[in-house]
Amino acid sequence: MKKRRSHSPLILIMLIGIFCCHLHMEARTVKKSQLPLADPYVLVENNTYYAYGTHSDHGIEVYTSTDLKNWECKGLALKKEDVTARRWYWAPEVYHLKGKYYMFFSGDEHLYVATSDSPLGPFKQVGDSPMLAVGSIDSSLFIDDDGTPYLFFVLFNKGNAIWMAELNDDLTTLRYETLRECIKVSQAWERDPKYPGSIVNEGPIILKRNDTYYMTYSANDYQSKLYGIGLATCRDLKNGTWEKSAHNPIFQSVDGLVGTGHHSIFTDLKGQLQMVFHAHNSNEKIHPRLTYFVKTKWSTDGLTFGKHILSPKLR
Repeated sequence: MKKRRSHSPLILIMLIGIFCCHLHMEARTVKKSQLPLADPYVLVENNTYYAYGTHSDHGIEVYTSTDLKNWECKGLALKKEDVTARRWYWAPEVYHLKGKYYMFFSGDEHLYVATSDSPLGPFKQVGDSPMLAVGSIDSSLFIDDDGTPYLFFVLFNKGNAIWMAELNDDLTTLRYETLRECIKVSQAWERDPKYPGSIVNEGPIILKRNDTYYMTYSANDYQSKLYGIGLATCRDLKNGTWEKSAHNPIFQSVDGLVGTGHHSIFTDLKGQLQMVFHAHNSNEKIHPRLTYFVKTKWSTDGLTFGKHILSPKLR
């Protein structure tokens, strides 16, 4: 995974409605991406973009760029021998905090954290065991305005549900007494009938604006062409309830791309918000999943996806 003034469910529903009525997508035809990262995340540091994601069986790769268009592979930021998990290195996120780089990631379907003195690595696992002893993936850090760090993640509990917990000051251990469930599958669009056994809410990203917390998340089986992104909002992280938008999905099967899901949001070197997401390799083939970027911005009434999708190239 402060006392605030409570808000009625009606107010929350109105906020979600206002948000989603102003959410639209104007995409153009794109060229095939060559950046082979699923579950992508971008760190912006020293006029450079660092991209991490799910791809290698040997650890977690890092790619660099100065323009978001041309990318160069710098090898493994995290190597298999530097973590106790032996497989499935998924969904990394990297943050520069307290003079170190922290990588939160999944290994063998458990949560781990590793640190390094450089965004290129080498990242080394903190401790000798996972952050949680139960099956869990897709961890994402959020630090609130008062400095409280929270980790949002997926727990396997009759499917994939999104949970949260506060972190201790070391940023590497959970305050277990604060564990609480945020959302689970509850809307019709989140169940592709072609995958009846798949019950999935995953890949949470948390943003905050004007005292409202926005969670974007992915739903459906990752193999589904209908894998897409939904939205939920909350007014109090410690005690509040997350309310899903009635307008979900907010991003799905865009511009001929399918499997448009697990994503993150960052501010580029020009101050422009960007969403980075993955899509299936093609309409017929899932792997390797490929990385795309779309401009994003806050408006008076919410978040707006921009006018084009950027397809990166490898050097």
